[in-house]
Amino acid sequence: MLKRLFILALVAAVIGFGVFWWLTIPVTVAASTLPPHTPNPGNGAVVFNAGGCSSCHATPAQQDRLKLGGGLPLTSPFGTFYVPNISPDPAVGIGRWSEADFVTALLKGTSPNGSHYFPAFPYTSYQQMKMEDARDLFGYLKTLAPVTSKAPDHAVPFPFNIRRNLGVWKWLFLDGKPFVADASKSPQWNRGSYLVNALGHCAECHSPRNALGGIVMAQRFAGGPNPDGEGWVPNITQKRLGDWSEKDIAYFLETGQTPDGDTAGGSMARVIRNTSQLSADDRSAIALYLKSLPAVEGPIRPAKKG
Repeated sequence: MLKRLFILALVAAVIGFGVFWWLTIPVTVAASTLPPHTPNPGNGAVVFNAGGCSSCHATPAQQDRLKLGGGLPLTSPFGTFYVPNISPDPAVGIGRWSEADFVTALLKGTSPNGSHYFPAFPYTSYQQMKMEDARDLFGYLKTLAPVTSKAPDHAVPFPFNIRRNLGVWKWLFLDGKPFVADASKSPQWNRGSYLVNALGHCAECHSPRNALGGIVMAQRFAGGPNPDGEGWVPNITQKRLGDWSEKDIAYFLETGQTPDGDTAGGSMARVIRNTSQLSADDRSAIALYLKSLPAVEGPIRPAKKG
């Protein structure tokens, strides 16, 4: 009897491991599936700015936002992640990456060596990026200067450092759906939606997270505790921005100045360095979309001690 139970348990374990292995296979984009494309670095620069690439990937402690040597630490409840070098350097950057490698990283969250990226890299939003935009971004990055600095290794404890487990996380939180325009809305609204939800990945910071690190969809854009444990990320639905006009929001994205005369600080100041490079039309489209978001109550902010 015990022998039979042992065999059944062993078979169940093998089947369970097989299911786990199948569910967690990293997804890639094959080069053969990419149609002919001539990169447009000009559009790539727009994608670069809208995506806030330099906010995280620019080498810290220097002013050139196009030196993409990485190294910025991102602290979280799961450990500290260090943003990688995405300059064209062939040794420590993406200089040896193929276009398919780059598209796979953005849209599928899979590295060139076939392992899952940690979702500190916001591929849950970038998966909505248009293929031509991803390819143009790659073309633009190749025009930038190589940077030879190597980012530190992530400091992530067990069991969060087992990348294969991220396949389960992706199964839960990565839906694989591209951006689809809403035919009932104006082209400007759809452009704003695309910039906010796909390229700008605004929800990644401005939404609360559950215990597994996934966005709480019922409170998307409603703000919450800063993942690094310091401060609070503001609500950007009409619960918080109800008194802001579209012009107020567009002006904030250009200058970092709020309607009451305050100035953006912290990580948002880095974001403004990117959004200020966008066209006035794109900033207005973002403002139009944000003003269309319904008021959503976010998590209750703890009272300040003392």
